[in-house]
Amino acid sequence: MLKNLDKHTISINTSLLDALKQLNNLPDLLTLFVLDNKKKLIGTLTDGDVRRGLIAGKSIKQPLSEFMYCDFKFLKEGEDNFKKLKLFRERRLRAVPLLNKKGQIIKIYDFTKIKSILPLDAVIMAGGEGIRLRPLTNDTPKPLLKIGQKEIISYNFDRLYQFGILNQHITLNYLSEKIVDFCNAYPKDIHFNFIHEHKLLGTAGALSLIQDFKNDTILLMNSDLLTNIDYEDFYKTFIERGADMLVASIPYDITLPYAVFETENRTVNSLKEKPTYTHYANAGIYIFKKKLLKLIPQNKPYNATEFMEDILKNGYSLMHYPIRSYWLDIGKHNDFEKAQKDIAHINWD
Repeated sequence: MLKNLDKHTISINTSLLDALKQLNNLPDLLTLFVLDNKKKLIGTLTDGDVRRGLIAGKSIKQPLSEFMYCDFKFLKEGEDNFKKLKLFRERRLRAVPLLNKKGQIIKIYDFTKIKSILPLDAVIMAGGEGIRLRPLTNDTPKPLLKIGQKEIISYNFDRLYQFGILNQHITLNYLSEKIVDFCNAYPKDIHFNFIHEHKLLGTAGALSLIQDFKNDTILLMNSDLLTNIDYEDFYKTFIERGADMLVASIPYDITLPYAVFETENRTVNSLKEKPTYTHYANAGIYIFKKKLLKLIPQNKPYNATEFMEDILKNGYSLMHYPIRSYWLDIGKHNDFEKAQKDIAHINWD
C-alpha cells in the first residue's frame, strides 16, 4: 500500500503543468488521483491521459478536468473487495484506491507490490521457546533467527502482506519484548496486535484471547514456517469447497520395497510391485470461519489438533489443501541448515 497519499493525490484546481511535474516524480505508478474541494475522488490522471488530450487538440492551459479519466475503478470500505480483483488484473491496473462512504481515499493499493486483497485476519503463533534449536534460541526467540538476510517471521509477514492480509495478530510468551520491538519497527504498513500468553496455551489456545478480529475468516499459522504458499488460491479453495476449516497439508510419499497383494476374503485379486502411497501431513496453516472460535476453551492449553478433532465432533466440515510449492517447518538444527541452503532458490513472486 502507498503510505504518502499526498504524493499520489492532486487538487482539481491544479494546473496541468504542475500536474505533469508531480507525475514526473512518480516513476513507479505514474497515476495521480484527482480530488475536489471536499477531498472526494473525482478522477485519475496519467501521462497517457495528458498525451491523448494534447493529441486531440486540447491546450496545456485548459483545466485538469479536461484531461482526467472519470470512469476510474475503486474499492469500497466495508465491502468484500476480493471479488473485484479479477477485473483489476484483466485491466492491468497498478494502483487502486479504497474509498470511504464520502468517496474520500482511505488508502491506495499498489498492485506492483501486492498480489491480492484477502478478507482475512492472520494469527501467527510466536510464543514457543524453540527448545530444539538451542543454543541459538537462548537469547533470541526462534521467529527472529535469520534465514539468509531476513528473520524467519519476516518472510511470513511479507508473504501475508503480498496478499493484502494486513491485520496480523502475534501470540507471544518467550522473549516477547524482543518480538514486540521488532514488529514496532517493521517498515511495512501492517496492523500488529500483540497477544501475551501468561502461560503457554498450545498451538491454538491463544485464539481465545483475541477479541478484535476484523474479518469473518481467520488464518492461523505457526511462526517457524518458511513457505511461499499461494494464499489467494488457499482462500479461493476454502470458499469454493464450502469448508468450515481448510488445513494446508504436505504430500508425503511412501514407497514399499515389496510387492503388495490386493485381497478379498484372503483371495489374491491382484499384485502391485513396490507401490507408492501418498499421505498428507499437517502443514501448520489453517483457514477457518470465525464462528468456530466458540469451540476453543478460554485461557487453557489447547492445540490445533484438538481444535480439528472438536470441529469433526461437532459436525463441521474439515478439508485439506495440498501445498505444491515450498514449505519447511524450522523446528530442528538440520531444518535450520536446510533453510539456509534453500532460501536463495525460493520463488517469492
